[in-house]
Formats: sequence, structure tokens, C-alpha cells
Amino acid sequence: TMKFHLTILIAAALQSNVFPFSPSRCFTSQPSSHLIFMAKPKSKSKNSGGGGGGFSSGSSSSGAKEKNNGKVRSVSGYQGSGTKPLRVAANTFDELRKKYGVACCSDLYVRSPLNDKDLFWFVGKVARCSEEKDLTGSSIPTEQEAVISQKRLILEYAKRELRPQNMGGPFSEGLEIWLAPGDSEMDSVQNKISFTKVEGSVSSLSDGFQVSDVGYNPEIYVGEEIRDGGLRVVRDENGDPVKDTFEINAPL
Repeated sequence: TMKFHLTILIAAALQSNVFPFSPSRCFTSQPSSHLIFMAKPKSKSKNSGGGGGGFSSGSSSSGAKEKNNGKVRSVSGYQGSGTKPLRVAANTFDELRKKYGVACCSDLYVRSPLNDKDLFWFVGKVARCSEEKDLTGSSIPTEQEAVISQKRLILEYAKRELRPQNMGGPFSEGLEIWLAPGDSEMDSVQNKISFTKVEGSVSSLSDGFQVSDVGYNPEIYVGEEIRDGGLRVVRDENGDPVKDTFEINAPL
């Protein structure tokens, strides 16, 4: 099965000029061994504001965890602060995916205009509660809300842990998140689908929204992907494919 899967991926890469990739891997409560998050600093340096490196190293007040009345899954200022929110987001994703299936999921891509305006990097998936009886809040989350409420967590992970070469440092300004249907990686590679840009801010979240009704499953690189990167595809500024569609079994 694995050999057959790899054959399909290689064929897709050859025919579409996109880069080799592997589908998103489930980030459970036990992180992959190559993901290293820096520990929370001791109290004597707690007010230092954080230095370079680590998952989230910016400065913020001590109350910057999940805030806005439970509407945002954000990252605090200390280094390594992304570990717990990411684990909570991933576990919530697992629960929602198991309960509702792919219908509750959306694929995520990040565009880094300052690095390459045409490349869209696959960074994982979001899931959202789709039954009123199971809600923590009082309204069913939209796709956009599922991302907006976790936007900082997603972008911090993408630019600090997943692909800092293309999204971090001088390329970190103006990062964009784009949506695609759940589990549509192959359709994306085959240029069969367009992406939808995530727009809006925390203020656009509905009154009944609660972040505990959504989850995030981050993409994880292994092996050569850590150096070379994983799935990324070419789209125009509107999220539309720039090349014709093709089939995997088409002759080379």
C-alpha cells in the first residue's frame, strides 16, 4: 500500500511540477520527536520578553492565553507557550474528526507574499463542531471562524516550526491563510480546486462562538521534508490554479 501511495505522489509531482509531499499527519497528545518546543523560562527571566527561537517568542502580558471570553486559542508571550494550546487544538480536532468525519474539516494553506507570492504551503487542517446538541457555544462555527479563532496559533506554528525558511524572519509580515475542502490534497495537486482566503478578525466572530468548538491538526514534516519542505502548490492571487487539471493515471 505504501509503495502504491508513493508511486501516485511521484507521478503527481512529475506531471504538475509541484513539489513532493505527504498528507497531513495527526498531531496527538504525543508530539512527533522532531518537534522541539522550548521550555517556559524560570521566573527570574519571565519578564525578559523572550528572545529568538522557540514556538512564540514575542512579548505579551501574562493574561494572553485563551482570551476574549473563550473565543480565541492564542499563544502567550513566553517561549514554548505554543505547546499546550497546540496540543489542546490537536486533541479537539481528533475528537471532532472522529465524531463528524471529513465533512467538518477544511485544509489550510499559507501564502507568504514576501517570499513567493505564487506558492501556497499546506500547513494542516481545521475541524469544527457541526451539531447544535454538541456545542459548547450557542452557534455552529463557520469555516472562517474556525481559522480566525486559531489564526495566531496556526501562523506561529507555520513560521516558527514548520517552515521558517519561507514564512519566518523577513518573510513573516503579511502571511495569509487560505481554505480548501477537507482531505483535498490530491485534488489540489491536480489543479482541480481553488482556495478561499481567510478574512476577518476576532471582532467578526459571532456572539455565540466558542473556540472549544473548533480544532487544528498541524502538518508535521518528517525525514527529508524537514529540510526540503512538504506539500506546496502554485495558485494565483485569487487562489485559482494557474495550470490545467490532469489525472494521476494520465501518460507522462
